[in-house]
Amino acid sequence: MTERIVKSTKETPQISDKIVVNDQAKREIMNRYEMRFIASKQFAERARRVLPAGVTHDLRTFNPFPVYMDRALGSHKWDVGGNEFIDYWSGHGAMLLGHSNPKVLEAVARQLPRATHVGGSHELEIEWAEGVSRLVPSAERVRFTGSGTEATIMAIRLARIFTGRNKILKFAGHFHGWHDAVSPGSDPPYDQPSVPGIPPEVQKYTVIIPPNRPDLVEEQLRQDSDIACVILEPTGGHWGAVPIRGEFLKTLRELTIKYGNLLIFDEVITGFRVSPGGAQGYYQVKPDLTSMAKILAGGLPGGGVAGREDVLAFIENRPGKAKMRHPGTYNGNPVSAAAGIAALKQIENGEVCARANSLALLLRNRLNEEFALHGFPWIAYSDFSMFRLLPNYHGPRPVKATSDNNGMIPYEGDLHLLDGPKDSSLIQTFRQALMLQGVDMPGLGGWLTTAHSEADIEQTIQAVIHVLDELYSN
Repeated sequence: MTERIVKSTKETPQISDKIVVNDQAKREIMNRYEMRFIASKQFAERARRVLPAGVTHDLRTFNPFPVYMDRALGSHKWDVGGNEFIDYWSGHGAMLLGHSNPKVLEAVARQLPRATHVGGSHELEIEWAEGVSRLVPSAERVRFTGSGTEATIMAIRLARIFTGRNKILKFAGHFHGWHDAVSPGSDPPYDQPSVPGIPPEVQKYTVIIPPNRPDLVEEQLRQDSDIACVILEPTGGHWGAVPIRGEFLKTLRELTIKYGNLLIFDEVITGFRVSPGGAQGYYQVKPDLTSMAKILAGGLPGGGVAGREDVLAFIENRPGKAKMRHPGTYNGNPVSAAAGIAALKQIENGEVCARANSLALLLRNRLNEEFALHGFPWIAYSDFSMFRLLPNYHGPRPVKATSDNNGMIPYEGDLHLLDGPKDSSLIQTFRQALMLQGVDMPGLGGWLTTAHSEADIEQTIQAVIHVLDELYSN
């Protein structure tokens, strides 16, 4: 294969030549995909007759059809046609322990014959909350919900009641569920934040600014006394597309105290993943409220809000005090509680998080080495146990990262270059080709688990390079 960049003698050479994807290769990949996964095509045809777009989650929309999965174990999964994949969806980030973790399965198996839903209080919800309180620095009190979206609904409503203010401040590109208060500004184009189905009168209560701009945060908080809270994904929106690190979090904590706003960390993805105490535990920044889900319930449905006792007290019945009503059929479900307890016990000593983080660091560094060696205009980046791939990149090559969160942030964190509109055709072809090589990623990136192996990493690297070599062949 011929060299496709002009190498520099500098430590971080600039990528200078633009190379073009081979359209014939894209067509051939599509044809092979349709032939390999013919069993999934039959399921997709059934699904389109009963499901909008034939799927149950937007990210699972795929052309010409999604691959239908049958089972999963550890870091691997198998589709309905028997094809095996190294999995980087990791249950949309929920499966830090890997699929079908034995201790989680054992806990669920013990609970299932006892009750799947008792319709009342039970001991497991107490034990689950106690586990959260041990790990999460902000968790003076815990309230369980059915999902991460429900958790951010609760956190924001509590902030409004507690402060007596109405607006929220969020950052462009940060996803906090799909409800009205947080949907604006979640996805590009960020200069058009209106969302179909949300009235303008509702959207005016959501203030959206770019991430990593403490000057803009202070300007908004100083000028608008109706902002109840600041909410963010503490390692960056869309699980680190534009990374956020400790200095910005510490500044947010100072500013929200100064101006009387509550600070909400949405740790639905980062909770128990970055460290046993989440991003707040790692960076030693304590928010007022924390939303959680995914790993919280051991990969089963479930969410929760943890935080200050005086804020969560507004869920209680108190004479003369406002009360936030909080029903929810599946709050603290005993099966999810059993799975969550089993997962948190394994995470508590930090070894699980450390292993997943180290594997992701290895993957990012090795990919960058291979991209440079082969001259591809791609880089890998992100922090902790997550990784992102950036195609058609032009800038300095990353130097080798030495810790979980000291890798280069491309384009100096430019929101539009890192988390703006994507080339959906390239992403689709890349994923199709990667699945043909036995690797499944949700687009351009994914999550590591403690079940992944060094062999998985090397196989993934070889698969990625094989795919790019095919896509950029002349």
